[in-house]
Amino acid sequence: ADDPVKELNSRGTLVFATSGPNTRTSQMFINYKDNLFLDKQGFAPIGEVVQGFDVAQAVYSGYGEAPSQPRIQKEGNAYLKEAFPKLSYIKAASLS
Repeated sequence: ADDPVKELNSRGTLVFATSGPNTRTSQMFINYKDNLFLDKQGFAPIGEVVQGFDVAQAVYSGYGEAPSQPRIQKEGNAYLKEAFPKLSYIKAASLS
């Protein structure tokens, strides 16, 4: 079951992407601005960038929504590295 929305989709929050009820996979995004309209759509923030937001803002965004989610799920990084050579990757993260 999806997490209930308990926090606002405000700048700096970390959220699982979804395309409707019970469709969440492993894709996540950071709200780079307040996106309060997402609250009513069931996007439940699960964390917040508390340090290094400037690094998150430096992630390459030129591809937008172009990568195909089904292909990412089927082919993984091989697809991404071939089709989107400028894509940024997170190599390490920590929770506190």
